[in-house]
Amino acid sequence: MFYYVYILQSLKNKSFYIGYTSDLKHRFKQHNNGESLATKPYRPYKLIFYEAFLNRIDAKHREEYLKGGYG
Repeated sequence: MFYYVYILQSLKNKSFYIGYTSDLKHRFKQHNNGESLATKPYRPYKLIFYEAFLNRIDAKHREEYLKGGYG
């Protein structure tokens, strides 16, 4: 199983959202269907970047790095 860190960009206001998941296709659909409260107001989104990891801990650390402003 892979874990994915991804970056979405809002087509509405050009803002970015960073997250991680084990099912990228499903999670992307959730964001665009308004099932995530954090991203619902800024739909629709396009996927602009993703990375695959072999374990959840590495993916979580990468997400935190990107969200921390260093990435």
